[in-house]
Amino acid sequence: MTTGGSGMKLYYFETINGKKACAVAKYLESPVEYVRIDLSKGEHKAPDFLAVNPNGKIPALEDGDVRLWESNAIMCHLARKAKSELWPTDPAKQIEVLKWLSWNSEHFTRQAGTLYFNYLVKPKFGLGVPDEKATEEAIGLARQFAAVLDRALEGRTFLLGDHLTVADFAVSVTLPYAEAIRLPIEGFDNIARWQSLLDEIPAWREPFPSLQAAAA
Repeated sequence: MTTGGSGMKLYYFETINGKKACAVAKYLESPVEYVRIDLSKGEHKAPDFLAVNPNGKIPALEDGDVRLWESNAIMCHLARKAKSELWPTDPAKQIEVLKWLSWNSEHFTRQAGTLYFNYLVKPKFGLGVPDEKATEEAIGLARQFAAVLDRALEGRTFLLGDHLTVADFAVSVTLPYAEAIRLPIEGFDNIARWQSLLDEIPAWREPFPSLQAAAA
């Protein structure tokens, strides 16, 4: 169930929010102990885990007396602790990161997450057929917000310019599943270029510890 050993424990499962936290931890080579919480077995509802995250969701992080939930907060905490520019030292850039994290949660990945849930999660966990009305609305809104993202990336390597931040990890999290979840990003050349750059990062391509290691 766990791998590694340190004062930090990162609780995860192979979902998009789990991917964000694990990718940043792996990218930073953070000294975390990975603890896999198997959602299919209801481990997120166990009292021991609820003591860490009363919401009963992953990811979650224990760092000494600090208990964090929400993938965005965990990414920022790991980056700040590592003194990495994934969380910029410039206060103005920190606000820019927060803008993208908030925009993503409320707009782009909010809609993409609906598609991810309907087309990937529902079949995997036997939760029924996709909600046609919800997916149709999400596809339309996702395309609207993809256009905003594409314009923002014009002339930029990453969301904040030339350097990678946690905002890139957050906003791009559903792109690898675009075809499977019918995410409408066709024709957005800046998004495609940005996605290709991110795909070159090993921690982003393979963020999760192997199941064999996690069981050790």
